[in-house]
Amino acid sequence: MKSPLHILHLEDDPNDAALVQSTLKAEGITCATTRVQNRDDFVAALERGNVDLILSDFSLPAFDGLSVVEIVRAKWPDLPVILVSGTLGEERAIDSLKSGATDYVLKEHLARLAPAVRRAMHEVEERAERRRLEAQFIEAQKMEAIGQLAGGVAHDFNNILAVIMGCGELITSKLGADSPLRKYTEEIQHASKRAAGLTQQLLVFSRKQTVEPVVLDLNDVVKDLDNMLPRLIDENIAMTIVPGKQIGRVKADPGYVEQVLMNLVVNARDAMPNGGKLTIATNNVTLDEDYARAHTGAIPGDYVMLSVSDTGTGMTDEVKARLFEAFFTTKPKGKGTGLGLATCRTIVQQSGGHIGVYSEIGKGTTFKIYLPRIEQPLDVAARPIQAGPLPRGTETLLIVEDEPSVRHLAAGVLEAQGYNVLRANNGQDGLRVAREHRGSPIRLVVTDVIMPQMGGKVMAEWLRTTYPDIKILFTSGYTDDAIAQHGVLETGVAFLPKPYTPGILARKVRELLDKSD
Repeated sequence: MKSPLHILHLEDDPNDAALVQSTLKAEGITCATTRVQNRDDFVAALERGNVDLILSDFSLPAFDGLSVVEIVRAKWPDLPVILVSGTLGEERAIDSLKSGATDYVLKEHLARLAPAVRRAMHEVEERAERRRLEAQFIEAQKMEAIGQLAGGVAHDFNNILAVIMGCGELITSKLGADSPLRKYTEEIQHASKRAAGLTQQLLVFSRKQTVEPVVLDLNDVVKDLDNMLPRLIDENIAMTIVPGKQIGRVKADPGYVEQVLMNLVVNARDAMPNGGKLTIATNNVTLDEDYARAHTGAIPGDYVMLSVSDTGTGMTDEVKARLFEAFFTTKPKGKGTGLGLATCRTIVQQSGGHIGVYSEIGKGTTFKIYLPRIEQPLDVAARPIQAGPLPRGTETLLIVEDEPSVRHLAAGVLEAQGYNVLRANNGQDGLRVAREHRGSPIRLVVTDVIMPQMGGKVMAEWLRTTYPDIKILFTSGYTDDAIAQHGVLETGVAFLPKPYTPGILARKVRELLDKSD
């Protein structure tokens, strides 16, 4: 039960009021009481708020307990009302309960008061918890619906993006630096990457993407973005990074943590159109029981905090209440999807953490990301090098893809790098092409996972019975959970998600060909 309990006491007899106070105190109930004696003062106190419980005499000059209940239930339906009276008969007691009173206590039996108060506040907490669970259930249903929608469109959308991104990159590579067409192809590439990012954001929000957590230091994550973050903000914004000393380690997907940080930095920039100060900080913190009770989803414990603060416009309470809703945005049409902060919260929750926000109109906003602190050694994650010319080769490859445009693009990219490329439109066709092939052995198969007639996994198993040394690179535009059941996301299995660029495909193929088993 909340302590201290804020009680509004309607009582015209100061001696009775003092007796009620001493009774509650003797029973260990700490309370802050406001006593009023008439209707106007009673209503005014209610309007000011910060009332947890109402105690009211039944009979007062020009006022009575039933009127109290009527006023409270009309506007504050969940606020408990206990009638404390020396004149309440059985019939009036029943009438008061029918009217909505929570309980009644006779003044000559005040021993019942403390249990009645505890019971009333317990019911309040139960109703609040029930509403919280109902809200979570509705949110879960919403996310499930969005997830189904995302999974349904992701495959086709990613295939389309793969072609746009691939063709855009190929055209750009063939244009000179001074070509007037280059700016258009670069815009195509930029737009397609944004579209791919939006698809991924939607899938992350709907929990359709696989998270790959590692043990990391948040200071290292911030440092890795040190060169990129200034390019995200305007010149009239001063950015300061304050890394915590000897902060603990956390377990999270570093790519997603970077996504959260960049999203918050962009939001901070947009909140400061006329410039201001942006501060990124890390620190060790401990969240206690009081914080957890006041913030839904928070769990008491030791955390590492990543905070992003701005001196911008701030937010109203109404905006803060809807801040993490999917598709809610305060940005102008065409400037925001409403998925950014919803995605941030999902990423943080998937890492067992909590995200909080504090904001005041005209003073700015602070987002705080809390990730559980752990005692484990750091993981070393190597980052692929994407610079330089595309690797070449002369080996024979087989491309198995049911989407013609993706198949032609992938084959064209690899043929341009010197490979001998065979093509097939599904698993059965792939087996046929492999059986009929004469010449240098097929060294590697690039295959879609889910295809009509026969999928890539089944085809790969058949191929390996005849060609045990053949290497397989699986690729798919479906969501991670949709392809996980095919076993291609298991450790040691080569997988390339769509959409991919020609450069990514060429490097991945060369990497697998050069890899010794």
